[in-house]
Amino acid sequence: MNRLLARWRDERGSVALTTAIFWPAGLLLLGLLIACGRIALAEGAADAAARDAARSASLAADPAAGEAAARASAQTSLANSGVHCAGITVTMNTDGLAAPVGEAAQVTVTVSCTAPLSDLLLPGVAGSKTLTSTKTSVVDTWASTRGRA
Repeated sequence: MNRLLARWRDERGSVALTTAIFWPAGLLLLGLLIACGRIALAEGAADAAARDAARSASLAADPAAGEAAARASAQTSLANSGVHCAGITVTMNTDGLAAPVGEAAQVTVTVSCTAPLSDLLLPGVAGSKTLTSTKTSVVDTWASTRGRA
């Protein structure tokens, strides 16, 4: 009888079973943390790109030049951030650049970045996430430019 109880209470193999259960769960959790980190980095890059684009557009002489400067600035900022966006969309409202001197005006830029997640090779984490950021920059009220009288 003692032998039967000793054999029943024998814990050989419990470490292997624990390892077989918890290692995959730990690796999955690590992969999800990496995915969350990648999304946070992409959000920061989209914010920085929108801020840079709005500032570049607010310094332009006219709305057309503002749009060109904003697009170039957003693409340069995202390229320098190290975040690889599958798709970049830049939309803006540069009507403030046409305001007369002395009138308060602003420029608003929205940048969208589609960050791919499929290269993480995690089950349930596939596809991509689109991150959008909108920033506004004030146009210099007293600056005399060619596009404004």
